[in-house]
Amino acid sequence: MPAFILYPLSFIVVLGIMIVVHEWGHFAAAKLLGVRVETFSVGFGPRLFGFRRGDTDYRISAIPLGGYVKMSGENPMDERSGDPAEFLSHPRWHRFLIAIAGPFMNIVLAVAMLTGIYMFHYSRPAYLDEPAVIGWVDDSSPAAKAGIKPGDRIVQLDELQNPTWEQVFYKEMLSPNQKLPVSVQRGTENISTSVVPDAVGLDKYGDAGWSPDDPVVITALEGGMPAAKAGAKLGDEVVSIDGVAVRSLRGMIKYLQTTNGKPVELLAQRNGQPIKLQMVPVMTPVEGAKESRYRLGIASRREKIEKLAFPLAFKKSLQDNRKNSFLALELIQKLIRAKVSIKQIEGPIRIGQAAGDAVQEGVQDRGWTPLLQLMAAISLQLGVFNLLPIPILDGGVILLLLIESLMRREISLVIKERVYQTAFVFLLIFASVVIFNDISKVLPHAMQ
Repeated sequence: MPAFILYPLSFIVVLGIMIVVHEWGHFAAAKLLGVRVETFSVGFGPRLFGFRRGDTDYRISAIPLGGYVKMSGENPMDERSGDPAEFLSHPRWHRFLIAIAGPFMNIVLAVAMLTGIYMFHYSRPAYLDEPAVIGWVDDSSPAAKAGIKPGDRIVQLDELQNPTWEQVFYKEMLSPNQKLPVSVQRGTENISTSVVPDAVGLDKYGDAGWSPDDPVVITALEGGMPAAKAGAKLGDEVVSIDGVAVRSLRGMIKYLQTTNGKPVELLAQRNGQPIKLQMVPVMTPVEGAKESRYRLGIASRREKIEKLAFPLAFKKSLQDNRKNSFLALELIQKLIRAKVSIKQIEGPIRIGQAAGDAVQEGVQDRGWTPLLQLMAAISLQLGVFNLLPIPILDGGVILLLLIESLMRREISLVIKERVYQTAFVFLLIFASVVIFNDISKVLPHAMQ
């Protein structure tokens, strides 16, 4: 399928499912509590097609960037008739349940999807759960400038004590251009210093320039490339390249870029026996990246792969969704404080691109785990975002209901109108900036 069809179609299908689940939460809660629902729409703008059943018009609308449920009498600026089926005729706790039901369903979907995935295929790089022992430090990187060396173990990073590599990656990713105190253990000595991760890539994520101590065991060989021609085999563990110890695939890749295509010698272990392999790196494009570099044609991915029983899969899903929710909130908090770039926020274009990539990966590898994991992540983020206390969003409705409960009276319609107008302008500006950033990432050369 051509990319110009695959990517928009993937976006519409993935986002459409998330929207239907979200709006169904509002719809089901409203129906259960006796509120009349006039419209259930996937998309905004003009009605394209649909059907009517009872009081509700179920429709597909022209702009596929969201959806809505319209309930009778929900607009505080409309004249109220006193009809008990109107939204504002119901007690605040009813309105609270209806408002929170949409985000709640998105979070439930995220938990359910990850649980199902983990029951059939739970995989992750093995080093993520291991102590943060460093296998490589890039020259001139923030880590190198801080005096950190391969073999050091990170025992403290900011407030993290004895972190795993997963914790280290998230911390540096959300701390671009920010000073992070770090302590490393080198032999019997503890060394305290600090790093300031660089803001790298189109998304401006933080990168300290260190890599995990992760043995380079060949898990895939690319046919016709130098490693395969030289006689490398699956399971070989690369010990050194030109006498330089190799404890990280990233370190090996970085070293290859300094060879300028000259022959290299790999020392590897095969079935416990040392072997030497001579090969010449070749400059080739990198799949999934808009660059070429010197390569040997090997992959090394040490993974934990297993099927989890339902109780463990459910527990792990809850843990991962909780962790990802707090990371999203930390990103938003740092964005408000101008500690991270807004370029770290992905919009509809980048979501469509990610969905299309996941579909292609599923077709090629006959596995849909990447797409399902992406859908779970989008569903979670949609639920979290809608709970933010911004008027127009569900979290804003909840906030106003809580304020009214404390005041024991309704907020003035004039104040509500001004609040909603301000929030609408803010969200419109925010969406415009995010979409502009998406375009600049997808078409970087066009924006220079």
